[in-house]
Amino acid sequence: MKRALYLDRAPGEMRGVVTVDGRPERLLIERRGDPPGQKLGAIVIGRVRRIERTLSSLFVDLGEGPDAVLPLSGAAAGLAEGAAIEVEIVAEAHAEKGAVVRLLGPSQGPPRLVRAAPALETQLEGFAPGASIVTGDRAREAADIAEAAALAVEHALPGGGSIAIETTRALIAVDVDLGAASGDAKRRARAANFSAIDITARLLRLKALSGLVVIDLVGSGHDGPALAAAAKTAFAPDDPGVSIGPISRFGLLQLVIPRRRRPVGRILCGPDGAPSPVTVALRLLRALEREGRADGGARLTAHCAPIVAEAAGPYMEELSERIGARFEILSNVASPSDRFEVTAR
Repeated sequence: MKRALYLDRAPGEMRGVVTVDGRPERLLIERRGDPPGQKLGAIVIGRVRRIERTLSSLFVDLGEGPDAVLPLSGAAAGLAEGAAIEVEIVAEAHAEKGAVVRLLGPSQGPPRLVRAAPALETQLEGFAPGASIVTGDRAREAADIAEAAALAVEHALPGGGSIAIETTRALIAVDVDLGAASGDAKRRARAANFSAIDITARLLRLKALSGLVVIDLVGSGHDGPALAAAAKTAFAPDDPGVSIGPISRFGLLQLVIPRRRRPVGRILCGPDGAPSPVTVALRLLRALEREGRADGGARLTAHCAPIVAEAAGPYMEELSERIGARFEILSNVASPSDRFEVTAR
């Protein structure tokens, strides 16, 4: 497998992409204003806010964002409420779940950031040591493709068929569909199941989804040991912490993936599942930058919903530094909240 690295630097946002054999495998998003003390790998001084022994957890004030969770085990079992401790973020916060931290030792003083998470470039290099990082237009195209794939529900399988990946409060459901192609159904089902496991592993890394995963395989009479071995290989990049269960009599393959990064969908979308105003605003700014670079003397105008125009406000100065102050963003109450239009004159 050949991995390639891309880094798109855009107004208000950086997007890092890892591809494997030309297909997106990871999408790392860093936005200006993200709380640095909540990022994976950050070192923070926190303070134990409360101890919940029934949950075997301590809740730690990090000084910004939701309280983090520290498992009540080992040295943490001897901590008292109010204690200052040094911790490392090992799983980012998302939805109603706070970050998970690892205890490094006792400390002093108020909650504060000690060491920021590794830079995006450094994180990318860790996925493909020695590979050069592609920037510029090719990186932006790779990031746009990765973003679209990360938000898609249905994904094609080679040779026909598809998988659908959907999240619920309890688990991630993966449905394997054989499609309408002709041929030996049993052989096709076997090939589809092996492909589905491999592609699901890549897509879950791309989407940064974790927790309980249930794959609804097609057909019956599955070769359990062979499929389990395929799953072990496919999900090896997510170790340590991956646990793979046996295939049930209903044809369900269950596994657990440890939580580390905030899901891409949670970054890009609001509670309704639609792209958030910030996401649409950043797309709008990228469109303005693209048009501005294509025509260095044009005056640019963008029309969008008022909520999108407001979300773009904090990043407009950065765009001006890139293409000059020759653009305007006009709000229109009739514009859909997920659309915009850019014109040049």
